[in-house]
Amino acid sequence: METAAAARDASTGSLPLVERFQALVAVAESITSCRDPEELFRGLARHLQRVVRFDRLGLVLLQPERGVTSARVLETTGTGFTTLPEHPVAGNHSGWVIETQQPLIVPDTAAETRWHPAMAELQQHGIVSFCSLPLTTARRRIGALGFGSRDPVTYTAADVDFLGEVAKLVAVAVDNALNFDGAQATQRQLSTERDHLRLLLEVTNAMVSNLDLPGLVDAISSSLERAIPHEFIALALYDKDSGELVVHAVAAKSSDGRRYVGKRFTGSAAGEAFTARRTLLFGEDDLTGRFADTAAAMREAGIRSVCAVPLVVGDRGLGTLTVGDLQPDAFTPASVAMIEEVARQVAMAVANALAFREIAQLTEKLTEERLYLESEIRAEHPFGEIAGESRLLRDALQQVETVAPTDATVLVLGETGTGKELIARAIHDRSGRRERTFVKINCAAIPSGLLESELFGHERGAFTGAIAQKIGRFEVAHGGTLFLDEVGEIPLELQPKLLRVLQEQEFERVGGTRTIKVDVRLVAATNRDLARLVEEQRFRDDLYYRLNVFPIHVPPLRERPDDIPALVRFFVQRLARPMNRHVEVIPSETLEALRRYAWPGNVRELANLIERAMILSKGRTLEVPLAELRRRRPRADHEDGASTLEAVERMHILRVLGETNWTLGGPRGAAARLGMKRTTLQSLMRRLGITRPRAA
Repeated sequence: METAAAARDASTGSLPLVERFQALVAVAESITSCRDPEELFRGLARHLQRVVRFDRLGLVLLQPERGVTSARVLETTGTGFTTLPEHPVAGNHSGWVIETQQPLIVPDTAAETRWHPAMAELQQHGIVSFCSLPLTTARRRIGALGFGSRDPVTYTAADVDFLGEVAKLVAVAVDNALNFDGAQATQRQLSTERDHLRLLLEVTNAMVSNLDLPGLVDAISSSLERAIPHEFIALALYDKDSGELVVHAVAAKSSDGRRYVGKRFTGSAAGEAFTARRTLLFGEDDLTGRFADTAAAMREAGIRSVCAVPLVVGDRGLGTLTVGDLQPDAFTPASVAMIEEVARQVAMAVANALAFREIAQLTEKLTEERLYLESEIRAEHPFGEIAGESRLLRDALQQVETVAPTDATVLVLGETGTGKELIARAIHDRSGRRERTFVKINCAAIPSGLLESELFGHERGAFTGAIAQKIGRFEVAHGGTLFLDEVGEIPLELQPKLLRVLQEQEFERVGGTRTIKVDVRLVAATNRDLARLVEEQRFRDDLYYRLNVFPIHVPPLRERPDDIPALVRFFVQRLARPMNRHVEVIPSETLEALRRYAWPGNVRELANLIERAMILSKGRTLEVPLAELRRRRPRADHEDGASTLEAVERMHILRVLGETNWTLGGPRGAAARLGMKRTTLQSLMRRLGITRPRAA
């Protein structure tokens, strides 16, 4: 030892240089093989003691974010590290070294007047002299490396240079160790955050896939168990009527949570958290003390820790999510934060569920009110826009009531303007298909070449101009009602396909090969004599029989003059608001003139006339241009080309027979219309040579 000491005291010579080089190499090797700072400094002290004299090795680390230094000291006589209190960077000898980046050599701590408290502390530990060097890498300042001795030691320039090289290596090693620790801490933090986010994702998926609250709480408990062990989770919602919390769902490990559903939390731990609107933790003393009455079930289950989180959305308190565990003080700040995150998601799910429930209740209430109002309206105005109380009209509407509940095909017959579409809509509205679509098509308004496409649709490229697939009216009316107006205008070549749809409820689109099944009820209407068209071979007899399952004849307006006042009032009321008119008086002489008119255009002509009258009426009285009616008087019989009385009589009888579909007897037959007996009419027909165009 004396030889080594003598060698260390010498300023020149090969032995100290060789040993220092060997020590430097040993330090470098230990740095590459170890990442633990404590293990590094034990090896550092072992290697450096051969070439530098010291009794105490100190590592000072800079904490720049807080402006302090922390120190750890290794005594060469022992193996343990001592952690020293933190000191501000300013006013500290280690801070001076870090800030100036210069080595500090103090041969006698008692004689050093700077940093008096630090020197006094060193003297208390018996340190007489020391040397401190900065630890700095290219990236940052790490701290300082100190060598202290209990004997006076003179650190030469060669010693300081050597220790400076050692400090460079130590700085890199400490920086790597700190980076490694930081990386591990970051990895642990990221792992924790990943588990946290995974838990929240599982909770979100649970809320999406579970519509009922018990299933939701079970799924949340299963997901939360991996991160926060617990014994039970309870979801309670606030009942505003009673002012209490009511348990809606419980997930418990050791018991059946369903037996707690419906219990009320009055003066409970959950109730206190709900009232305070903040998370509260409760221990065993709380459960056996102030909450002894409401926590009996928890004590039976062995619960010793409770975390109660209020469920709040905006400023609205919904309830609580309560988590309990068998261990005392089971909920750390981190676990409480995670439970609060879960509770926020549960609160949103509960708020949405309550909102949907309220919407469903309101919708159901509105539906009931709508049905009630509709029934009241039907009771007072059973056929909506069909106004009138005449016997002929009541008979037709009675037929509507009879056939509407069935799915039978209906043929509505009547002159132009009598309201055949209204009859068709009334049939639909009183059928089981009223919630589905009512589709109408006027067969006379569409060119014959396009009618097939309109009815059945077409595929792309089926004909020139078919640039895309088109859905036909039959498909649109699936499940509902299809109204074919002016059905007598359907071309002969299209009638077999229509017949097939009526019989088989299937068809193919134009240009297509796929058979399409439909469920459609058909209501047809015409102002033509289909039976005569059949005899003239302009309408298929099989289609006629299929359409004529249940015929309804809509009487012309001239046959029901008593309905004219009701119709006039209806049109006036309907037009008053859009035209901003306030008509309150309809002169009786006006109504009488309207009754006497023959109305060749039927109800449609009357509607147009009243619309014109509403435009002309500036005051409270309806001003009908009656002069127009006189100019529109029906053609006299002699204008039809008949020159003799017999010809006029024959033409009149033929007209009435056509209007009654060649029905002779009955209250709606031709004999009643002509004011004679059936036998008299038959005798007159034989005398005039009038024969039926088809068998009775």
